[in-house]
Amino acid sequence: MGLSQSIEDYLKVIYVLQTEGEKATTTNIANALEVSSASVTNMLKKLAKMNLLDHESYKGAKLTASGKKIALEILRHHRLLELYLKEVMGYSWDEVHDEAEKLEHHISEQFEDRIAELLNHPTHDPHGDPIPSKDGVMPEMAQLSIAEADFNTPYIIGRVKDQDPELLRYLEKIGVLPGVKIKVLEKAPFNGPVTVTLEEEQQQTIGHAVATEVYLVEA
Repeated sequence: MGLSQSIEDYLKVIYVLQTEGEKATTTNIANALEVSSASVTNMLKKLAKMNLLDHESYKGAKLTASGKKIALEILRHHRLLELYLKEVMGYSWDEVHDEAEKLEHHISEQFEDRIAELLNHPTHDPHGDPIPSKDGVMPEMAQLSIAEADFNTPYIIGRVKDQDPELLRYLEKIGVLPGVKIKVLEKAPFNGPVTVTLEEEQQQTIGHAVATEVYLVEA
């Protein structure tokens, strides 16, 4: 079944919203895709008729097994491409998302396989997001944010949720990157800044909004 790029984008966004613990409501989908709510409503009806999702008003959309399979395939393309662009072509991690968005719908399965083989079958992209396997198995995803982390407990930065290039450049500048060791020292009250140490030596203060976008795994 040949699907349009727009359909693939919708399925991918709905899957990502669900895995982030958010409802795939008309508003959330519209915000993620930067389209009107009316456009989302029309597309959801179309996708429901294609048996790619179930949709109830006010409850949001939920992918069927067929819809999930397509979403995982597009996510695999996207995240493999991000890693390929960074590791092989020298893109910075704040550039790869937009470039992968353009390419993800157009690569062949053979090209996907070659990238995966070249990169030694990676499990996570440059931002720490999990890369679905060829058969649709999703690796573990870091889900504990810096804002929620325990004090003086050793963690490793697992992923950065927000793809905003300006934020990614800022995080790289201060050393907040996937794979870096981190401990939370202090959290100011009322959603104030969070003080952390990186690699057990460098101390940084991070705004609460940023702290909710960076996720950790146990060291």
